[in-house]
Amino acid sequence: MTLFLKNKQFPWQYHKQMRDRSLLMQIHAIFCDVMNERTLGTGAFSEVVLAEDKSERGKLVAIKCIDRCGLLGKEESLENEIQVLRRLSHPNIVQLLDVFDDKAHVYLVMELVTGGELFDRIVQKGSYTEKDASNLIKQVLEGVDYMHDRGVVHRDLKPENLLYYSPDPDSKIMISDFGLSKTEESGTMATACGTPGYVAPEVLAQQPYGKEVDCWSIGVISYILLCGYPPFYDESDAALFQQILRAEYEFDSPYWDDISESAKDFIRHLMCKNPKQRFTCKQSLAYPWISGNTALEKNIHASVSEQIRKNFAKTKWKQAYNATAVIRQMKKLAMNKDDQSQHTETKS
Repeated sequence: MTLFLKNKQFPWQYHKQMRDRSLLMQIHAIFCDVMNERTLGTGAFSEVVLAEDKSERGKLVAIKCIDRCGLLGKEESLENEIQVLRRLSHPNIVQLLDVFDDKAHVYLVMELVTGGELFDRIVQKGSYTEKDASNLIKQVLEGVDYMHDRGVVHRDLKPENLLYYSPDPDSKIMISDFGLSKTEESGTMATACGTPGYVAPEVLAQQPYGKEVDCWSIGVISYILLCGYPPFYDESDAALFQQILRAEYEFDSPYWDDISESAKDFIRHLMCKNPKQRFTCKQSLAYPWISGNTALEKNIHASVSEQIRKNFAKTKWKQAYNATAVIRQMKKLAMNKDDQSQHTETKS
């Protein structure tokens, strides 16, 4: 697979001094101005680095550098992810800005999000209510509804793939990781994929399925956001899958005692075993718990955060990047701009 730019001019700063032959220095030499404290994350065959956009000074992006050796047999999967991302542009979806490649690597230039993961923010908050959960799910529904209107099914929606755009308290939520996404026109979907605990019954039953599987996953996420633990759990995958296949879940006391019936009913509509009867994103967005005022304002932070810590250990959470390093770098850029502005005023 070879990916080419429409514009042959690389829109990144050229770094004149190559200090070594590391991957980061190769990137630096090809098309970008890599920041100090630049590594945001690493994987078996990939690395994510921080870079500055030449055309818009001060604008930072994340570049995912994928080793072609690790792509052997997976070229079609990466190409599918790129084609999916290229058709999506929504405020709640992490955007693919550009793609570059050379003989050794493929580079995905992504919109930078610095607010951290969903669970981190909830645990750190001093107050958290049903209304907060409703606002979060509304943003996810809007992003997924946009995807579905364009024939895209995510197939791996889960809390780890929901990131905050910035550290601001009112930051929007962003949907990420389209590695398992699929377009409806690409053919019937029947492959069992996704993350155990979030997959819909029809996926486990190895039946043909569609965008309804994303709505089931949103129901599971909604459940977790209101109690801090998953609706399905067992040490045995076989037993876990049987629970999901039968759609067996409960609103256990005391964890659900202070949660509104409207919230529970909303979840029931999404976690409906029959995909034909399951709420769509549009139906969910119109439901009073999302569009109205039935979501309660009572603080449930203590109970939910305690359960999140207990059931979702930090070691299990995927870290997309070092957000602290990014924030620190952005502050440095802001200070440099202020210094330049003051210097200009002094000269004039």
